Amino acid sequence: MFGYYLELALRSLKRNKVLTTLMVLALALGIGATITTLTVLRLLSGDPLPQKSARLFYPQVDPNSKQGYVEGQTKPDALMTYPDAMNLLRAHRGTHQAAMALTQAKILPKKANANPFFSDAVMTTADFFAMFDTPFKYGSGWTAADDDNRAQLVVIAGFLNDKLFGGANSVGRTIHIDDHDYRIVGVLKKWAPQPRFYAVDLGGRSYGDGDAVFLPLHTARSMKMRPQDTECYAAVPDILNLETAPCEWLGVWVELDSAAAVARYKAFLDGYAKQQVALGRFHRTDTSLLNLMGWLRQEQVVPDDVRLQAGLAFGFLLICVVNTVGLLLAKCLRRSREIGVRRALGATRREIFTQFMVEAGIVGLAGGVLGLLFAELGLFGIRHQPAEYASLAHLDLSMFAFTFVVALVASLVAGILPAWRASVLAPAPQLKAA
Repeated sequence: MFGYYLELALRSLKRNKVLTTLMVLALALGIGATITTLTVLRLLSGDPLPQKSARLFYPQVDPNSKQGYVEGQTKPDALMTYPDAMNLLRAHRGTHQAAMALTQAKILPKKANANPFFSDAVMTTADFFAMFDTPFKYGSGWTAADDDNRAQLVVIAGFLNDKLFGGANSVGRTIHIDDHDYRIVGVLKKWAPQPRFYAVDLGGRSYGDGDAVFLPLHTARSMKMRPQDTECYAAVPDILNLETAPCEWLGVWVELDSAAAVARYKAFLDGYAKQQVALGRFHRTDTSLLNLMGWLRQEQVVPDDVRLQAGLAFGFLLICVVNTVGLLLAKCLRRSREIGVRRALGATRREIFTQFMVEAGIVGLAGGVLGLLFAELGLFGIRHQPAEYASLAHLDLSMFAFTFVVALVASLVAGILPAWRASVLAPAPQLKAA
């Protein structure tokens, strides 16, 4: 029977080409706008490390004493001072823990007549790579002993290795950064979590191709490399000595493998804050320990305008569905005599309803195909916008499939009322009118 309904639906759609075109176009516009905005929203709000995000936590303590502070009503500062970050790392209360700050690295290629260039860099500690599951193409990260010894080592991204060494194994070779030579110990495979969660509130971009250079924190600081974001809460006589200055410039991440470990770490963090208050370093005991996704939600990484655009797109799709309902109803009324004849020949209301729903489904699939084209055009336009995430706006396989799900659901919803209206038409008046 489905083949028969399909044949009837195709005949009907061909018979009323203008109405069919309008219905397909209406659905396609709504679907295209919806898929475009959903693709961007999914990109910006996705889990950057789905295999591990539930085990990664961002501890916060707060030595700052801003005027007007009310206990329990203000969240702790996002960054940490150097002493606090080092104290938490040396406590070794997590499976892995690392401190980090973003910086800029001036790289001088060794090729003749090559010009120096700047790349995004991270000053961090040894556990960074194991904690974040960074994939290595060549070599590995450095060790905690290298951190303590201020070894001049570096891990570089694959794209930088391609640029400097043609993609060859560069482990053991040197790279000239900020007038100093560093020995390469590791080269990463493509690794650019979106959003770049560890860069949030460190002064860097949240989206993009990722960082090019990873340096031991103490080594980089001994070479006078400065963090991109520094927040001082008291007068600072010498900004170069950030290790002793009343300034927050480091982010700390910790890996905790169980709920019990999380509870123990939170208790440790609360105890640490109280201890620092007793020592006169802190003025407040507030602490926070959010997992990766909770941290991204708190920091509102997804721009408000993107959420607004997604809401507007769904509203536009609803308008398109309502218009399609009107067009299907108009089509149904024009076919009243045909429906009456079919009912008189023995077709049941259920069969009439199914016939019209099949017709609506075909319209939806056609709208989905055209909607994909509109979505690709929309994403093409986004990729040419100045936003930092623009280049990442591409339609993946899951969104491709979801497009047809949306199209089919939208068309079937639009077809329910016209199909019901067709199924309840009384055949006798239609035959008399004929």
